[in-house]
Amino acid sequence: MSRTRDEVDATLQIAKLNPAELLPAVHCLSFRPEASAAAAGDFCLLELEPALCQQLEAGSSLVIRGDKDEPAVLCSKDKTYDLKIADTSNMLLVIPGCKTPDQLKMEETHCNLTHTEIFGFSNNYWELRRCRPKLKKLKRLLMENTYEGPDSQKEKDSNCSKYTTEDLLDQIQASEEEIMAQLQVLNACEIGGYWRILEFDYEMKLLTHVTQLVDSESWSFSKVPLSISLQELGPLEPEEMIEHCLKCYGRKYIEEGEVYFELSADKICRATAQMLLQNAVKFNLAEFQEVWQQSVPEGMITRLDQLKGEVDRRRHCSVY
Repeated sequence: MSRTRDEVDATLQIAKLNPAELLPAVHCLSFRPEASAAAAGDFCLLELEPALCQQLEAGSSLVIRGDKDEPAVLCSKDKTYDLKIADTSNMLLVIPGCKTPDQLKMEETHCNLTHTEIFGFSNNYWELRRCRPKLKKLKRLLMENTYEGPDSQKEKDSNCSKYTTEDLLDQIQASEEEIMAQLQVLNACEIGGYWRILEFDYEMKLLTHVTQLVDSESWSFSKVPLSISLQELGPLEPEEMIEHCLKCYGRKYIEEGEVYFELSADKICRATAQMLLQNAVKFNLAEFQEVWQQSVPEGMITRLDQLKGEVDRRRHCSVY
């Protein structure tokens, strides 16, 4: 049933409201027949911070991620949010095309009367809370099938689990940028379109090739040329694996148009210690330090602080 202007003015008078203090436009609300069905769960209301609204208006998208046994999260391109249901004592109305008071103030309106239908209503909405990306699952998935080299028997087995970027976006509760950053932290590399973590023994094999080449060519560890390294080691291992090893253990830079890597002594010393400790159960600290120093490339100095967290992680080892 539609109201007239006289009925609206009479209602304002009963409510003891001064029309001069109100905007001239009047919305007369009524429920359309479909409103009750729409309130039954056909849609959800989501409260967004201004930055996310701007991203949506600019054409970006938001994605809800999570398996059936995981609490859902919402991801933008670079952030992750927990989704929480918030109840409200006020009924929230969904009104298509309804103009806000700020929009009405910008228009030259007279005492016009607009009859508006309510599409739906709700007593709760989803609110977002910024959270840490849930990335532990990423390493677990990639460790299911580590890369042991191109000649490994596992590479011939089509049943071994492998994950593309799209696969990881479907299964990991984090934004795309957060996932890609964590892949770098894990030293993962893309091989044949799939993200892989190198088996530690294969990684050490690659590193040994690199350090032996540096020694044989009398290069400085701070200036290892990429092109010559690929040329010399290419017959032994795929060039992309050699370059990946250099990226894992060094810093890339360009000098006079040539690409070089500055290898990190701390990273190489730590990896060498990991190799020595991987099968150790009990060792003498002094003897270990002596063997460790003898195992690293000449000119590098081993220090116990390079192992920060490593011995604690290997709880099956004991020191005496």
